Amino acid sequence: MNPAYKQTCFVTSVFERRQLPAEAVAEAAFAGRSNAGKSSAINALCEQKRLAQISKMPGRTRALNFFAVDAERTLVDLPGYGYAKAPTALRRQWKTLIEHYLGQRRNLRGLMLVMDIRHPLTDHDWQLLDWCQARGLPLHILLTKADKISRGAAASTLQKVERSLRERKVDASVQTFSTLKRQGVEQAHEVLDAWLGF
Repeated sequence: MNPAYKQTCFVTSVFERRQLPAEAVAEAAFAGRSNAGKSSAINALCEQKRLAQISKMPGRTRALNFFAVDAERTLVDLPGYGYAKAPTALRRQWKTLIEHYLGQRRNLRGLMLVMDIRHPLTDHDWQLLDWCQARGLPLHILLTKADKISRGAAASTLQKVERSLRERKVDASVQTFSTLKRQGVEQAHEVLDAWLGF
């Protein structure tokens, strides 16, 4: 495991485009449906319990949160999507900000899409996958909460997701992941290392 991630620290929260930091360092972003385990995954990858905010209430990540791994590399936690109870205007604001970031950010090296393994490939997931695929953005999928189902069921879901991606001609790698059991952390690190230039 790359020890550099242990030093990751919070930098800033961005609520609108004009607040975005300069495009000076390599960035890897994390996206996913509300309550898919995105913040928990970031914490596990950085071996810190409270780095990214974890909430039992979906939709609490309302900004792009930037975390510096070191002076040359940053992780970005995007607002969770698909939370129906969020006000319409707020959902529209999130969508506009996320689309601008993913579509225009020149120093963005890849997107980790976080999905609950029990509910993978929702309509929102497909929309984001297709959108990023059309823009040539490297994609890696974390099927989180793998500890919630049996090993056999997890392996079967992984195969189904891989098959669905091939059928849809979406170029994305995929793996199972468990924050609780630290399953898949090293595999995810290998992807991040390649994107961020370690």
